[in-house]
Amino acid sequence: QQQQQPAAEGLRLLNSITRRKELFVPQSGNRVRWYSCGPTVYDSAHMGHARSYITFDILRSVLQKYFGYDVEYVMNITDLDDKIILRARRAHLFESYAKDNATNAEKVKSDVKAARDELQASIAKETVPEKQEMLKKQLAAIDAALADAKSSTETLLAVGKDALAKVLDKKLGASLSDHSIFTKLTQQFEQEFHEDMAALNVRPPDVLTRVTEYVPQIVAYIERIIANKYAYASNGSVYFDTQAFDSKPQHQYAKLMPEARCDFSALAEGEGELSGTGCSEKRNQSDFALWKASKAGEPAWDSPWGKGRPGWHIECSAMCSEAFGSLIDIHTGGVDLKFPHHDNEIAQSEAYYDCDDWCRFFLHSGHLNIEGRKMSKSLKNFITIQEALADFTARQLRLAFLSHQWGATFDYSGDTMRQAVALEKMFQEFFLNVKSVLRGKPATTLEEFKALSQLDKQLLA
Repeated sequence: QQQQQPAAEGLRLLNSITRRKELFVPQSGNRVRWYSCGPTVYDSAHMGHARSYITFDILRSVLQKYFGYDVEYVMNITDLDDKIILRARRAHLFESYAKDNATNAEKVKSDVKAARDELQASIAKETVPEKQEMLKKQLAAIDAALADAKSSTETLLAVGKDALAKVLDKKLGASLSDHSIFTKLTQQFEQEFHEDMAALNVRPPDVLTRVTEYVPQIVAYIERIIANKYAYASNGSVYFDTQAFDSKPQHQYAKLMPEARCDFSALAEGEGELSGTGCSEKRNQSDFALWKASKAGEPAWDSPWGKGRPGWHIECSAMCSEAFGSLIDIHTGGVDLKFPHHDNEIAQSEAYYDCDDWCRFFLHSGHLNIEGRKMSKSLKNFITIQEALADFTARQLRLAFLSHQWGATFDYSGDTMRQAVALEKMFQEFFLNVKSVLRGKPATTLEEFKALSQLDKQLLA
């Protein structure tokens, strides 16, 4: 019988680029350059974030503590984005409206009715069934409050908040010009994110970067891509030329998900809600924005192309380049970032350096479902980290994730967490038995009876 050959020694990682496990060898001796996509800080962090960052914290520990690599872990904070702009404007306008009209019951009722009608019209236009269902629930709640003669002004404002804020932004959003409106929101949720990570025992990155602190570097990065003839300016914006990039033998657009390169709905979502649906400025439908000309009510910075702001994808390319230069070993993020974000990031970086091997390993944590349903912030189907920690400990959540393959879909449910709690109990009992054996014999004298050590307390927790 033929003997099975032993596997090659070393660490093998599931590489999203090749879609197979490959032997990991850093490019610079023992040094590992690792860039991880961080959160967009416009709302509370949820269990999808917990799944990703606990996963990468575990992998980081394996590389450092078991394999002895010198890991440099860089993570970004997206503090400039269409979602942030819209959420900040709407929050600011609604807060001002609620304060000014707290005692004006008739006006509030009339405005909520008008917002309700706009909400109903938007339901008819919505093509995604799940979003349509969510909007219908909002509509039903508003209708119930309006029909109840006992509904207070406070109740009407609470149930009509999202619909009313959207109407207010449509009317007044373009009049806002104070950047502090946006930083107030991002600083609040970034601070909350860091507190959540600490509560989950996720170690902080070695370097943290924020988009708003790197705008000059992003502008310079875009200028070089234009000079390399892979991007073009149009009406104050700059777009990446996917066809020019793809036409070069050393380049391939959409390395991670070539099957999705014509998914124009995903590309449009990556461009952001404020970008509109028109493609008149683009040479090709698959081109994407590196720099966006700012409209009224949007934050803006000076650039060679006029007042504007960075596109979403370019931020990671520029900030990663600032940290590590032309080559990185590992890039991580949630699987939902594969296309278009990470595919566009690869294209930008390889266009900037005119190379074909910018990043050797992409690692993606799997989706997280809630009781069998896909988790989605836009559908309001999510559980925040703080809500989860009210029911379970950080150790129990970590054990739940460790019990499943890190790149596969994870279902956060009552059954899953009961298994994690049972697993924790099993480990606690095992370690208590080990400690008992190590003691060798039961205590019989006063000197042998000792106070609980910190380890004892952790084991008994």
